[in-house]
Formats: sequence, structure tokens, C-alpha cells
Amino acid sequence: MTDSLHIVCPHCHKTNRVKTADMGAGAHCGQCHKALFEAHPVALDDSNFDAHIGRNHIPVLVDFWAPWCGPCRMMAPAFEQAAGMLEPNVRLAKVNTEEAQQLAARFNIRSIPTLALFVNGSEVARQAGAFRSAQDIAAWVRSHL
Repeated sequence: MTDSLHIVCPHCHKTNRVKTADMGAGAHCGQCHKALFEAHPVALDDSNFDAHIGRNHIPVLVDFWAPWCGPCRMMAPAFEQAAGMLEPNVRLAKVNTEEAQQLAARFNIRSIPTLALFVNGSEVARQAGAFRSAQDIAAWVRSHL
């Protein structure tokens, strides 16, 4: 295992080199000095999606959702809780498909919510439909890593 990883800041989207020993110890961004992990999903859009998917050395779980979607709203609290369960080993992110229609088309999102798990820049797993609990989300992610 490597002794440092690249982690993209959820605030300024700059890539940081973080020692693996410091991952759970409140690592902060070298650019904006904010926490790299706050147990909350990061909002991604067309401008920052590729940086997070391609540069993070940790897996990224993306929730493709829309504000008008009932199942999306139902799953949102569980997804938020899952961030606390999975960080700092997995970054959780949300893509509003109404605002980022090009991303939804690029990844052929046909129904929402859709969760897509990316490892080393490539999609490794996808699940359409809402999970009921943070534990179910975390178990699904861990089963694909």
C-alpha cells in the first residue's frame, strides 16, 4: 500500500497529497485549508466531476438524483449518513441531473436515483433505485470494493 494518496478537496476542488496515516485525522486542504472529509456528500457538476472521479485515489460513490424525484428525496438522509460511515475510505458525491444534464447523458442515466461507484476513474458498479438505509448503501459499496 502506498504511504500517500491524492484526495480532491470538496470545497476548492484542488488535489491534495495526504499521508494514509493522516486520512482519518482531520486532513485539510493545502489550498483553501478546509477539511477534506466532513461526513457529507460533495455536490458535483460538469465543471468539477472529472477532477473528483479521475484524481481521487479513493473510490467515489455518485448519487445521480433530481429535486423533483420522490425516491431521491427519500434516500437523501440515508446517503448523507452513509458518508459518515464510509469516509475517509470512500468519497460520496451527488449530481443533480436537472442541472448537469450532460453528465446524466454521458453516463446514460435512465432512471433516478442511480448510484454509480467509480474506482481509479472507471465505473465499477451501478444500482438504479433507492436504498432504504445508510447500512444498505455502505454494504453495497463494500461488496464492490
